[in-house]
Amino acid sequence: MASADKLAVAETIYRYATGVDRRDWAMYRSLFTDTVNIDFSSFDPDLPSRVLNADDWVAGIVPLFTGLAATQHSMTNPLATVEGDAATIGMSMQAHHVYDPEDPASWFTVGGYYDDTLERIDGQWLLTGVRLTVTWRAGDPAIMNLARAAGHRLLGG
Repeated sequence: MASADKLAVAETIYRYATGVDRRDWAMYRSLFTDTVNIDFSSFDPDLPSRVLNADDWVAGIVPLFTGLAATQHSMTNPLATVEGDAATIGMSMQAHHVYDPEDPASWFTVGGYYDDTLERIDGQWLLTGVRLTVTWRAGDPAIMNLARAAGHRLLGG
């Protein structure tokens, strides 16, 4: 049972990446408990660790990813620990963000790792905490602000 649980925990994280890359916001939202502790302070010091309503978290990232032409989030080397209905998992990650596919100067990539916490609820592993640690960056981080503004325009906001 433990290895099946570890696989299920890892698959939750793989779906996290897939939901963002495919812009499948219903699937992405389904991976979280109603509140989630998000810590992206390593990516941006203006984003301190905070507990958010999961609906608000998802709504907050939609404009950014809507404004990007493409993304690819790769998750590797899952190391999960399961204790009853609680789990932790660490995974290496690389996230490639493309604003204009024809212009490599408008690409931004980060690498590092996630340390996440999950809880099994009604047989499904759901994220209760997501902590990103960025260890390297390549490209132009300014595209993230351009993408967010473009996403707001595309969404009529």
